[in-house]
Parts: sequence; structure tokens; C-alpha cells
Amino acid sequence: MTAAAAPPGGAEEQDAALRLAVATIGRLVALDAGRGARAAVPAVREAVRRIPELAAAPATLRGYGPDRLAALAELSEVIGWILFDAGRYRAARRANARALALAELCGDRWTARLVLLNHSMLATHTGRPRAALAAAARVTGPRPLPARVAGLVLVRQAHATALLGARAEPLELISRARSRFLDGVSRRDPHWAWWIDEPELLGHEGWVQARLRRWDRAIPLLHRAATAPGPSYRHLFTAELLAALAGAGAWREAEELIARIAPGAAAIGSVRTTETLRRTAAALRRDPAAPAPLRDAAAFLRESLPA
Repeated sequence: MTAAAAPPGGAEEQDAALRLAVATIGRLVALDAGRGARAAVPAVREAVRRIPELAAAPATLRGYGPDRLAALAELSEVIGWILFDAGRYRAARRANARALALAELCGDRWTARLVLLNHSMLATHTGRPRAALAAAARVTGPRPLPARVAGLVLVRQAHATALLGARAEPLELISRARSRFLDGVSRRDPHWAWWIDEPELLGHEGWVQARLRRWDRAIPLLHRAATAPGPSYRHLFTAELLAALAGAGAWREAEELIARIAPGAAAIGSVRTTETLRRTAAALRRDPAAPAPLRDAAAFLRESLPA
């Protein structure tokens, strides 16, 4: 058994360490929202270098106070999210496991729930829908969740069941998520629920519809989500919109969207987004039904994406 480590230094040094963790959370969230996960990865490396607890076994930190553990849990959650959106999926799983262990050490159930919701999305994205459903199921507890959090659980379940091949269940789940969202904010919402807003829900509604190849429903929803202002990672909805247009054979609209995307493609910070754009561009290049100008535009988009 590994012995628990006592926090180094006196009260003043421990307060300074707590402030550093909190400030690092703010800096990483701002970087991710403004410039994307790729830009935030060097700051993640710097955080791990400056905060050695991020590399320590969680069980060795039992002697730390609950505030410090909660800050470390939240910081690990943010790091897990950034690594996920930067396409570093194995590292993201490790960060999520650390965040969950730290949150459980200090009884921070809300951070634990956010980690599980992130992990559910990671599992779906990497083709493990049953693991995604298992992670989402762990979010619920004996008390009802606030509406926005409950809606997010339903969104995660909708994506996973669509990936499993269900047809009616994903639509029922996403409809229930919309109903819960309409219940509005509450005093019980966790502080991290700020990003569960109308464009976020619209994007996921459209994405679930696209997974089911219901293009006439998916495209308007994804268009509304993609054109709404928001954090950098929501470029993903633009990528899903292009995929839906290609799936529907909406060639002119797809070419117009590529013309808007390509000039700024090199600056896209979400690797999930560039992966989706690269797959769609490759599919368009191979599609004999796609007009030649669209195939050329798709080739240009692929060349414009970051390596």
C-alpha cells in the first residue's frame, strides 16, 4: 500500500499551491475556448511540470485538504478534456481516471459527474458505445439531477445508442434532452454547466440526426449550431455539417461551406474537428457523383488542414 503524502510546506505555501491550481484551470479553459485544444497542449505540459501532484498517484494525496484535492480534480478534468479534443485519446483516458479518483477522494461529486460525461463522449468517439453508456449511467444518483445536467446525460446516451445501430431510441433520448433543457437553469446547476446552452444542444441534436442519416433534420440544426458564436471547440459542428451535406448529396452547399472553412482551416485547434473534415474531404474526393469543382475544393481543404 502506498503511503499518503502530507502536503509540503506550511499553510501559506499550501494556499499558494491552491491558487496556482485555480489560476491554471482558468488559463487552460481560456486557451481552449479561444484558440482550441492544440494551442492548449503546451500549457498542459507546463502545468504538469509546475504542479507535481498532477503526476502523483492519487492515493498518495489523501493527506491534502478537500479544497486542494477538488482543485486538482478539476484541473485534471480540464486537462482530460483538452487532451481529448487534441486527439490524444489514451492520455485523455489517463487524465480522466486521475480526475475521477481525486474527485472521489474529496467527495466532489459534481466534478466526478463532469468527468464521467466527458469520458462517455470519449468512449463514443473512439468507437466504444457500450462503455459510453456505462459512464453516462454512473452520473445519476439517488437525487434528481438539475435539468441541464440530466439533458447532457441523455445527449450522451443518444449518441451511444445511435452508434449501436438503434433508430427510435436515439431520437427519443434527444427529444427528452430537449425537454429537459427547456426546464431552464436552476440554483442546483454546477458551476461548469455554463456551456450547456442552446447552440450546444442544437449541435448535438443535429449530430444525432446525422448519425441516423436523417439529413433533412440534421442539416438545419447543425447549420444553426455552426453559425452561432461560441467557444473554439464548436467548430466541430461545422465539420459535422459538412459531413451531413456530403451525405445528403447537397453538392453546391458543401462547396460553399468548404469555401468558408478552407481559408482558416490551418488555425483550427480541435483535432476532432480536423479529423472529421479530413475524412469528409477524402470521401468527397473519391465520390464519382460529386461534381469536379467540389472534388477540387475538397482536395484544397485537405491541403489546408493542419498536419
